[in-house]
Amino acid sequence: MDANEIIRRCRVLAEISEEPGVTTRTFLSPPMREVHKLVREWMEAAGMSADLDAAGNLRGVSGSGLRPIMIGSHLDTVPRGGAFDGILGVIVGIALVEARPNVPIEVAAFSDEEGVRFGIPFIGSRAVAGKPVMDAPVLDAIREYGLDPAELNYACAADCIRGYLEFHIEQGPVLDDLGLPLGLVESIVGITRMQVIFHGRANHAGTTPMNSRRDALAGAAEWIAAVECEARQGAGLVATVGQLQVEPNASNAIAGMARASLDVRHADDRVRRLCVNAATNAGKRIAARRGLDVEFVRLLEQPATAMDDAMVAALERAAAAAGYPVHRMPSGAGHDAMVMAGRTPAAMLFLRSPGGISHHPDETVLPEDVAAALEVGVRFLDEWEKLDG
Repeated sequence: MDANEIIRRCRVLAEISEEPGVTTRTFLSPPMREVHKLVREWMEAAGMSADLDAAGNLRGVSGSGLRPIMIGSHLDTVPRGGAFDGILGVIVGIALVEARPNVPIEVAAFSDEEGVRFGIPFIGSRAVAGKPVMDAPVLDAIREYGLDPAELNYACAADCIRGYLEFHIEQGPVLDDLGLPLGLVESIVGITRMQVIFHGRANHAGTTPMNSRRDALAGAAEWIAAVECEARQGAGLVATVGQLQVEPNASNAIAGMARASLDVRHADDRVRRLCVNAATNAGKRIAARRGLDVEFVRLLEQPATAMDDAMVAALERAAAAAGYPVHRMPSGAGHDAMVMAGRTPAAMLFLRSPGGISHHPDETVLPEDVAAALEVGVRFLDEWEKLDG
């Protein structure tokens, strides 16, 4: 499989969506059945045996060794996302199996990384890492898909593999600005995700005086501005409120409830935690002054994660041997590699994102960059097999 075929397959999968004309595919949603069917066919055509685990991860195994290296990424997308985020890493993994059929490789196509359907990310890789999500809505979705939550513990492969490697688009502008095809990920930033819910009192927009209002949306708006101000104080710190739900959500009614998301990231866990504390305290102050109640629900607390030194060094040697410039960098986005790194050596290779665009229909890759990633991957497998074996 060459670079153009990898790109073609990613675009084929992008057409399988919950919404016509765009790419939206969430955890174990109906379109995932067709995606699983196609990816399974491609795995089997490459000589792998493939099956679904209880978390909905499609996993293909090749080679005769007892402890394969796992190459993986995710099949789900954000709403109206692109064709390459996650999916590219799965197809590159299948291509590497074709290139090195005798090397023990397990390709993992994770069922969920984005966390869109239930607000809980990494459902797929958490199960493979031995820490399955046991929230009731997730378990119900697993049952509805025809899988058995009682078998989630059997999805764990952390002790059966000898490392995890992920190929992924950068999703940012750094490599494109530098004119480089590839980047070696040294670490992945820590992430905190929360729901912040302001409770006020719904009332009539025309008959309620301004000084008598307990407007949940106005409180949330003030808090959002405070979060942005706080995040601008720290280098490398980012904080995002990307979701807002309002009740009763009517133009002639004061909002009685406003539910917002909060996503805070930084490579230094201390800095991230300080920002989260500041955002929490700001919400409490604003709520108290406005006569509101506020609650904070923590959905994810993922520490900053270093990639494995030996694997990164092997990738660096592979890139240099293939004649590509070597650039080490952190990842500002969370990836399945940060979950897997808690249980096994892990590494990531970034591919340039033209224009720095991701989570958008215009997301793309360059064929020459995909070819470069394949060549580096083959060289890495040859070296890692000797080092580990």
